[in-house]
Amino acid sequence: MGAEDNRAGGRRVTMAAIGRLAGVSQVTVSRALSNPSKVSPETLARIREAIDLTGFVPNALAGALASRRSMLISALVPSITNIIYSSMARAFSEGMRARGYQILLSETGETPEDEERMIALHLSRQPDAVMLTGIHHTARARKALLGAGIPVVELWDISQTPIDICVGFSHGATGRAVADFACDAGHGTAAVIHAGDERAVRRMEAFSQRFTQRTGRAVTDINLRTPASLGQGRRGLSLLLEGGGLAGGGLIFCSSDLLAHGVITEAQVRGLRIPDDLAVVGFGDQEFAADVVPGITTVRVDRDALGRQAAQALLARIEGQPAERPVFDVGFRLLRRGSA
Repeated sequence: MGAEDNRAGGRRVTMAAIGRLAGVSQVTVSRALSNPSKVSPETLARIREAIDLTGFVPNALAGALASRRSMLISALVPSITNIIYSSMARAFSEGMRARGYQILLSETGETPEDEERMIALHLSRQPDAVMLTGIHHTARARKALLGAGIPVVELWDISQTPIDICVGFSHGATGRAVADFACDAGHGTAAVIHAGDERAVRRMEAFSQRFTQRTGRAVTDINLRTPASLGQGRRGLSLLLEGGGLAGGGLIFCSSDLLAHGVITEAQVRGLRIPDDLAVVGFGDQEFAADVVPGITTVRVDRDALGRQAAQALLARIEGQPAERPVFDVGFRLLRRGSA
């Protein structure tokens, strides 16, 4: 069966037949299937209606061979259950699907080696482009991506030397902004509680360096080395208090709102008042952050805007346009609520 051949009710349905039903040429039908953006919305609607009426199913493999496009985009995220990554990927996926592309989404975990293996697997599927999370990859993974000769967008971080293009924000700048907030609010002591991923570590290190520069006091570091959860936040505060950290109050910067929620919960169980006895700042502005009591002061990054910008930049690269610029910094906002 060829690229344009299907069976319906015992009869073969061709792209030419679809064209006659839609009132367009077979060439226009082929163009609509391979590159919908090249066809007017009205024409595309008529073609899709004709396809629905006949049950015609395009042969994607043959179409890819003819157009040299698979219409497949690889998307790799550390965790599909983390709302930060999933919401970012959703916005990216919506932008790509609107232009006829499908997303092959996989979870890489937190280690560069696991990501390297997943990149190799995805490249074997011959995607038209790749979306990655973060800017730190193994040398072998970077070489494979450069050798593939396809557009690559790195999300959730920025670098002056991206593989192709990157869309994100400065994790170091977020840490420094929270440290300035803590100092300006008069907090003389501080601690950080964080998961072990390298982006969280960079935020915490930037916070600690700025806070120490401004106050002359060291910041207590609690590295949980596990994925963030409410339970881990409670454990983090327990470790901090049992180790003598922040005995006289102060501010805690958490690498996620989940950890911050756990810290607040454990503080309340221990009879500590937030923010009078202990101030807490999270990261991510997850959906619950504004609704818990007290609301979580946090750092917000517009994940939907980030995903949309990544899709737009990648589509331009797929269509052969030079990158408008290699780095897109979407910035961030510090949202002050009741916890600090």
